[in-house]
Amino acid sequence: MGYLAGKLKYSKNAPIAGLVLLALCLPLLVENPYYLHSLIAVYVNAILGLGFALIYSVGLVTLGGSAFWGIGAYASALLVMKGGVSYWLALPLSGVITAAVALCFGLVAIRYAGIGFIVFTLLFCFIVERMFGYVPVFGGWGGIIGVPPPNPVPLPFYGNVEFSSKLPYYYLSLLLLFFTMAVFFSLYSSRIGRAWRAIRLDSRLAEAVGEYVFGYRLAAFVIASGFAGLAGSFYAHYSMAISPEAFGLLKSVHIQVYAILGGLEYYILGSLTGSFVFTLLPELLQISPSIEPYITGSVLIIIVIFLPSGLTGLIQTILRFSGRLYSMIVRR
Repeated sequence: MGYLAGKLKYSKNAPIAGLVLLALCLPLLVENPYYLHSLIAVYVNAILGLGFALIYSVGLVTLGGSAFWGIGAYASALLVMKGGVSYWLALPLSGVITAAVALCFGLVAIRYAGIGFIVFTLLFCFIVERMFGYVPVFGGWGGIIGVPPPNPVPLPFYGNVEFSSKLPYYYLSLLLLFFTMAVFFSLYSSRIGRAWRAIRLDSRLAEAVGEYVFGYRLAAFVIASGFAGLAGSFYAHYSMAISPEAFGLLKSVHIQVYAILGGLEYYILGSLTGSFVFTLLPELLQISPSIEPYITGSVLIIIVIFLPSGLTGLIQTILRFSGRLYSMIVRR
């Protein structure tokens, strides 16, 4: 029985290990800088989508994801350029600063769960974008140009890793994604995750049995925002230029799409699938920015109506059907 359980566990983990290995080896197969840039965008968007899914897991829907992404980006750029801080210190500090802002905002907004919270986050997104544009320290509407790349990293038996090409940025973004997934998976697998799911299913019932609904919701919001700040820090030093328009409401809608398109019931795999498809598909189709929102909205409506479990649910259904079909063929 122990051997059989071990084999079953191995078979379940093998696809995950295969995907991790593929992601690590992709730069060996894809050397074109443009394709590496697209994959980096997928990983950053996946982190943002994972944050939205985390907030959704406690029954909240936010329209402020891009604002916290922007706070992390501007915080990191100013810490390095104005404060003379190393990027490797600015990276975690930007996450902490973003989480602190989310804590102050969440103490008020989360008390109005539902439509009220959506409106609060929408207004917050507008306010943050205007603040970046009108407060001089943030560079105005022209943004901040010339954000320096991360400091070189010394590696044993290799030397210094210079961030002068797409390759080191690729692995840094992948590392941030793996770190985010590991933390979120640990939370979902713990008692905290079980409480989050109970709150999403019925917050009043969860509160009736003794769960501190406000505290759990606040914790999820702060954690998701902090990781959005980490993604913002990476984005600022990767793009080397940031402007308020990049962190507007449209990006918040895109963040929702990453999670919804992939499937909100699949808190981790759904965001990965959605960000992969939604980030790469417009690039492959060469969609004009002027019509891209209309196509995005149409696709999202179709997914919500006909695929309530998202693309991940569709893929799982196809795999399950293929497995049953294979079993029937083998038995015959």
